[in-house]
Amino acid sequence: MPRSKHRKLPRSRRRAPQGAGRRCGLCGKTGKLTRTECCGNWICDDEDEYVIFSYARNSCHRNHRRFTLCGYHHTEGHAGDWKECAVCRDGFEPELYAYHGTNEYNFEKIENPPAFEPKRCATCGAAIRLADGGYSQCGHDYSCESCSRNALDGVLKRGPQAKKTREPRPVTPPPGRRRGHPAKE
Repeated sequence: MPRSKHRKLPRSRRRAPQGAGRRCGLCGKTGKLTRTECCGNWICDDEDEYVIFSYARNSCHRNHRRFTLCGYHHTEGHAGDWKECAVCRDGFEPELYAYHGTNEYNFEKIENPPAFEPKRCATCGAAIRLADGGYSQCGHDYSCESCSRNALDGVLKRGPQAKKTREPRPVTPPPGRRRGHPAKE
């Protein structure tokens, strides 16, 4: 599906001047602010402070963009209101849809999040909270962090010698040619 073009606010309208009485709609700070591209709310302009692969949740701007339906809806270029979007609703497991629509990174929350049964580890049966991470998925099966680690440890302990290898088949040279000798003309 093609992405729709979203109009970015000009830099002068996105940044709030210091002391303008504006606050981040998530944490309440009044420092360096900007408007979100998805919903136009004032938010900390702090995404540049995120350290890659730290998985920290210390950036209001990044958290709203990455962990809300509002941010996802905008990034994917869906039409209409994110709270009514069937594409967004069908694009997530019900548990993740509920989390992304109701967590603390939202300016607005969905009123009636879907009910869901928690996912269970296919190996030990433990309940898995998808929003917290710490699981692996293979097809429709989920594994908790502990069972995933045990399975990976087993693979690593076996090492490369555990791979089944076939004996190489001898290569028959084409007629008129023997190995190591040029072809006769």
